[in-house]
Amino acid sequence: MVWGTLAAMASRQAPLCGLAPCCLWLLGVILLMNASARPANHSSARERAGNREENEILPPDHLNGVKLEMDGHLNKDFHQEVFLGKDMDDFEEDAEPRKSRRKLMVIFSKVDLNTDRRISAKEMQKWIMQKTAEHFQEAVAESRAHFRAVDPDGDGHVSWDEYKVKFLATKGHNEREVAEKIKNKWDLNIDEETQEVLENLKDRWYQADNPPPDLLLTESEFLSFLHPEHSRGMLQFMVKEIIRDLGEAWPRRSAWAGPRLGGLGDCVLAALDQDGDKKLSLSEFISLPVGTVENQQGQDVDDGWVRDRKREFEELIDANHDGIVTMAELEDYMDPMNEFSALNEAKQMIAIADENQNHYLEPEEVLKYSEFFTGSKLVDYARSVHEEF
Repeated sequence: MVWGTLAAMASRQAPLCGLAPCCLWLLGVILLMNASARPANHSSARERAGNREENEILPPDHLNGVKLEMDGHLNKDFHQEVFLGKDMDDFEEDAEPRKSRRKLMVIFSKVDLNTDRRISAKEMQKWIMQKTAEHFQEAVAESRAHFRAVDPDGDGHVSWDEYKVKFLATKGHNEREVAEKIKNKWDLNIDEETQEVLENLKDRWYQADNPPPDLLLTESEFLSFLHPEHSRGMLQFMVKEIIRDLGEAWPRRSAWAGPRLGGLGDCVLAALDQDGDKKLSLSEFISLPVGTVENQQGQDVDDGWVRDRKREFEELIDANHDGIVTMAELEDYMDPMNEFSALNEAKQMIAIADENQNHYLEPEEVLKYSEFFTGSKLVDYARSVHEEF
């Protein structure tokens, strides 16, 4: 059906030129291949950038500089976010390689604080913390703009009803009509899915509302609502939400690779914490949904899911390496400003590219593993290192 549709699209363009049908058909094939080639266990911020403007006042699904997405999937862009910071857009796939290599070496020089032409774990840790702070400042600026948008009377507080009106307006409802209905306590006549989203948002609103609770959020509380990763009090709530939502994301994870027989549906903490001890073992953390995979592509996705999560569990989350992850350990892992986690992350990033095993990153290694650090593969790294230095 898909191939027939693409062919029909191409044939309708025939009057334009002789090559147009073939080119359009090939373009469609390439786009489909790219769409199905990315394991859904990883989530890319660049891929979701176009969807953010539509519901700007919603808490973002993606949090820059945080290891896990809000749906529990690994953040595919994490290493680029904490290494490049605001410079991520300078390393797009279509960027000129020579220029990108020079920019990468400029970043190398900034990380290399003692100018010995190699990066230590401590230097990388400081750099990660600096880039994370940049992301935090971006979050503050974004939250401030959204706060003004939902605080129409400018009194420095946003009520739940004020926010609800703005939220429903993004869903296509008339803002004045919604405000009138809420004022008069009339039925809003919203669909079940939107109602469920509102209930989840209200739970989060309550959590961000510092005691004594009044359902009025100040600007700082609104920041916690949108970006719980930067609020100590909200981290625990965020971790519980991720674990809960992880089960809901599993069926979507392999949907393109072939249907699964049976799904977890709504997931709560117990879905991962199988023995109910409020701790996670390795087997619980990497467990897959019940069911069968119907093709090799789906099996490859499952294998990647298990491999990546096993590495995260053993090398980064399980701080004391006792084979058990407590909620406190998971909170520390999710905390972008945790210096100990940043040091562990720095050591792992160095280990991935440290070919000579000297526990440092050198220019040749950074260029050779440029895809890991920038998301783009920069060719001729061995020659280029001599051009840049």
